[in-house]
Amino acid sequence: MDTTNKRSEIATLAGGCFWCTEAVFQRLKGVGKVTPGYSGGEKKDPTYSEVSSEGTGHAETVQIEFDPKIISFTKLLEVFFKLHDPTTLNRQGNDIGTDYRSIIFYHNEQQKSSAENTIKTLNEKVYYGNIVTELVPFKAFFEAEEHHKEFYDKNKNAPYCKVIIDPKIQKLHQEFPEEVKD
Repeated sequence: MDTTNKRSEIATLAGGCFWCTEAVFQRLKGVGKVTPGYSGGEKKDPTYSEVSSEGTGHAETVQIEFDPKIISFTKLLEVFFKLHDPTTLNRQGNDIGTDYRSIIFYHNEQQKSSAENTIKTLNEKVYYGNIVTELVPFKAFFEAEEHHKEFYDKNKNAPYCKVIIDPKIQKLHQEFPEEVKD
């Protein structure tokens, strides 16, 4: 996305495996760069093996650069909540551990308010008070190792991609057809 004449914003979200979340958010109109990494812990520059051992406090996270004139933060949250299970603590499907927990890292008060309103509405109308998604201020983001970046696009025939990520992308197309890039 050319941000020369546009004011882009950043959203930082954790909703399970970052291979999945990266693949989903890359396909949205108004989204430029999606970077997988780690956030929510105390260790600086953690590695994948350190994060997956649950010793760092970090979760697998994606940082999303987006143009709010094309897609709003609230719409990103709609996609986020629709394409992972925000009611399971420290787990998404077969991916189990604190590194797979659901978190919204807000960058400003507007994002915090939008997230609070979204969670409140979904808790009242869809999830009946069962959302476990954490809402915390953004502190730091550490990029994942190179081989994790664009994992789905580079490995579409891998079993994990076929079984786990393909259905999420299909659901994205079904639930948000207007927001998906051509």
